[in-house]
Amino acid sequence: MTSESVTQKELQKMDPVFGQLSFDNHEQIVFCNDKDTGLKAIIGIHNTVMGPALGGTRMWNYANEWEALNDVLRLSRGMTYKSAITGLNLGGGKAVIIGDSKIHKTPELITRFGQFVNGLSGKYITAEDVGTTTADMDRIREVTPYVTGISESIGGSGNPSPVTAFGVFMGMKAAAKYKFGSENLSGKKVLVQGTGHVGETLIDYLTKEGAIVYVSDIHQDKMENMVSKYGAIIFAGDDLYSADVDIYSPCALGATLNDDTIYKIKAKVIAGAANNQLAIETVHGPILRERGIAYAPDFLINAGGIINVYSEIMKYDKAEAMRRTENIYNTTLEIFNFADANNLTTQQAAMQIAQNRIDIRKKENANK
Repeated sequence: MTSESVTQKELQKMDPVFGQLSFDNHEQIVFCNDKDTGLKAIIGIHNTVMGPALGGTRMWNYANEWEALNDVLRLSRGMTYKSAITGLNLGGGKAVIIGDSKIHKTPELITRFGQFVNGLSGKYITAEDVGTTTADMDRIREVTPYVTGISESIGGSGNPSPVTAFGVFMGMKAAAKYKFGSENLSGKKVLVQGTGHVGETLIDYLTKEGAIVYVSDIHQDKMENMVSKYGAIIFAGDDLYSADVDIYSPCALGATLNDDTIYKIKAKVIAGAANNQLAIETVHGPILRERGIAYAPDFLINAGGIINVYSEIMKYDKAEAMRRTENIYNTTLEIFNFADANNLTTQQAAMQIAQNRIDIRKKENANK
């Protein structure tokens, strides 16, 4: 899970929080501990210039607390730029709960976490992520209003994964338009790594468009399900990163674009749902550019989920959420063109545009 090439000894030499490589001037980091329920969680609030920090809660069995801290810092920072690049009046935040969701998650633990969220008085709004569910968000809603992605039966928008997948699909089509001259994915070979809720919906979109879809997942039964439902092909090679495909779509956990994989990739387009795909942005982004690989910034094209839950905050309108998510296509093309015009990586271009929006809002807030 650790996204930078940093050893445990190197981490221990740093200051525990402010010295983390991913700290990046976070406004607030909240450590949540409850002996009775076994809850150990960290809430990262990166930036609230644009609005309250919104981001999901991930429950993961981290190897140690350093990994958990690094993950929440990276993820919450990413949420700041994700909201800004899509024009949402939201800041960036994220939470992680340390533990195996299949073993350690209890109703009491989730409720206690919700109480910690409530104690932040709306500065942080939570939602579901890896290891948490809509049912967990419903339970959190019982103790705080600062939660999104609750069930439709109680006025929410439900699982945001389908909207996330639609945004990734739009971003992928834009990247194809930029790289291949056509947004049509029919006949294109696409490798989808990770067949969870988002990955499966993306596979559905791709199959309907006529793409040749290869799948990779740590769970054999999930891959077999994709074969039977969508006619996908299980990737059988020794190294998926060197797969002879047109598009690589990482839809599992992050940092798959790293020192070990970056020069193996044969795909000409990378567009996926995973967060923080570049292990080190300043190193691996330029390498992709040098190699002529069109990288659709993950924090842009996977923003459908936050667009969806933002719509929930504003009184949920699914049609409006889908319209905003469809616009990811136009924003992705804007990023590619801006990057070329300014000799930047697409990651740098997206970050620069997002930061400009944050800076403008910061000045407006200062002048009020």
